[in-house]
Amino acid sequence: MRGIFITFEGPDGAGKSTQIRNLAEYIDKKGLPYVLTREPGGTKISDAVRSILLDPDHGELENETEVLLYAASRAQHVREVIRPALAEGKIVLCDRFVDASIAYQGHGLGVSIEDVVRVNRFATGGLVPDRTYLIDIPPEVARERLLQRTDGTGKPLLDRIERKGLDYHRRVRAGFQAIYRENKQRILWIDGNQPEAVVFRDIVADFQKRFESVER
Repeated sequence: MRGIFITFEGPDGAGKSTQIRNLAEYIDKKGLPYVLTREPGGTKISDAVRSILLDPDHGELENETEVLLYAASRAQHVREVIRPALAEGKIVLCDRFVDASIAYQGHGLGVSIEDVVRVNRFATGGLVPDRTYLIDIPPEVARERLLQRTDGTGKPLLDRIERKGLDYHRRVRAGFQAIYRENKQRILWIDGNQPEAVVFRDIVADFQKRFESVER
């Protein structure tokens, strides 16, 4: 039996990484087989690409290069981790997927959305999530949250993408909202301004309704 592919999306700082871990713990307690992974990354090769993409010292990275690097990382990830796990009947929980490229490189950077979609369709072999949880917050709130993450000296830990200006992150958020409007059957929009427990309650309620009743 084919597994279930679930992705988490949203602006940086929305809390998606916390919520995907919460859902992983919930699934684990249920005794269901699952894989928890992330993008960019998830494999040795994909993690190497991640280090290039997120390094703040790589400010000269061209927009087209960024699109292709994300797609290359994803191609390896899909074939090495995601598709094999789905073939084994596992639940795959993935922190970001193609929606992120459309929002960040398409809407955020202004790269042709048609081109972003085309290259990612090739990279993934047309793989589409069964369910996507989109946690949404204003970029101003996201920036406040991100600045609270610091190293031992109190310096904010911001990667190359997180360091971009608010106008860029506003375009990214608008991109996610546009993706949601076009894919309401697949995507559940969740207000990320709610307390963490409330956000998780909404996710679990949807997960129970859509997937727990399916014989596995």
